[in-house]
Amino acid sequence: MTRPPAQDAHQLHQRAFVAPSTGTYIDSPNPATGRTHVLVPDSAAADVNAAVAAAKAAFEPWSRTTRAHRSAVLLRIADLLEKRLDEFAVAESQDQGKPVSLAKSIDIPRAVHNFRFFATSILHSKEMTTDLDGVTFNYVHRRPVGVAALISPWNLPLYLLTWKIAVCKPSEFTSVTAWMLCSILNEAGVPPGVVNMVFGNGPSAGSPLVEHEDVPLISFTGGTATGEIIYRAAAKMNKKLSLELGGKNANIVFADADFEQAIQTSVRSSFSNQGEICLCGSRIFVQEEIYEKFVAELARRADALVVGNPADESTNLGALVSQQHMEKVLYYIDVAKKSGANIVAGGVRALDGDLANGFFVRPTIITGVHPTEARVQKEEIFGPVVTITPFKTEDEVVQYANSTRYGLSASVWTQNGQRATRVARQLRVGTVWVNCWMVRDLNMPFGGHRLSGLGREGGNHSMEFFCDETAICTKL
Repeated sequence: MTRPPAQDAHQLHQRAFVAPSTGTYIDSPNPATGRTHVLVPDSAAADVNAAVAAAKAAFEPWSRTTRAHRSAVLLRIADLLEKRLDEFAVAESQDQGKPVSLAKSIDIPRAVHNFRFFATSILHSKEMTTDLDGVTFNYVHRRPVGVAALISPWNLPLYLLTWKIAVCKPSEFTSVTAWMLCSILNEAGVPPGVVNMVFGNGPSAGSPLVEHEDVPLISFTGGTATGEIIYRAAAKMNKKLSLELGGKNANIVFADADFEQAIQTSVRSSFSNQGEICLCGSRIFVQEEIYEKFVAELARRADALVVGNPADESTNLGALVSQQHMEKVLYYIDVAKKSGANIVAGGVRALDGDLANGFFVRPTIITGVHPTEARVQKEEIFGPVVTITPFKTEDEVVQYANSTRYGLSASVWTQNGQRATRVARQLRVGTVWVNCWMVRDLNMPFGGHRLSGLGREGGNHSMEFFCDETAICTKL
């Protein structure tokens, strides 16, 4: 593959595409074929410095614009993105490996929704005021913290990038739709320097961005190990930090659940996006009265899922994002096999004709593991792999669910409202879904407990994170 023309290959600073200072590029393969399909700029500290300087220069003028003006710009971005939905969906699929149909129905529409939600939300913000017994009048004044750094992941590239845009470093594995978004930002009238994209890997581009003295705020979505590195680096300068990290989420199915709804949704929560969603329910706990029936039916439906060409409408699962990640997923399946676990569905690569070099793995169901001590129960695999474990009582399953070091989300399936409330309140996670999964209200706080993250974003919680507060007290 030859390098694309300069105006098509580079990063965005000051509304202009510029070449990386290194003059080098990273090969980025199409996960379905294993062959390089784009070259990603291999940026370094000099590129980060230029992006931060542009953002710093734009910060004060943009902060002084009216909310109505900023809202109009965001709405224009949403409209322009929606017009190019099919184009973005195809690009997201080729870059990440997911089915085009999934990108069309979830990823790109949710990115459009993100822009529209925050465009309208900023028009209706409120602040607290108090009157202290006629002695003083008190109110809260908010101001944006400053240049924000956003490091986004490879699993839902555009969807998660568009929650918050600043000086952005997309994953080097999935940079294409972030680059495409730059043209939309320019067309929508985003002023120079307000949004800057820096492409590259973590050590050469991510680290200088995190450690930059003119970046007081960092929002990171990705793996827990990388989150720990960022946490340590940010602590040196007491930076404001939001970490949205990994999960080992419990999917709890009681005997009185609507069986069909629980099965149908569990197929999605187990294998959507090849299991490469931090919210996937990778640990399924089923009450023993319906355990055998549940395992048999989920295995039947998993075996019926089509793993193949992401461009085909009939495809349910595409390719994993990289060969390295595929090997990690297969390694954990092998660990389970060697421990004596049962592989009741999948457990192998999916190899087929022209796609034989792609990074495909069949949806995999594992049973017969220790409910809390098995590695596949404790460690995040982040692929199309789930375990199913029986439980007897409510107390027992709560103990199982809370046994990991993660705490991102959980699902609870029961038609007993009191039980649902009791269990939900005992689960040490950031989000609990009752009789559903992956329903996101952007007004609600999003984040995790323990190794699943730090801080909350969404609606007013995003406002609190990206702004500093000053309490102003005036004597009456």
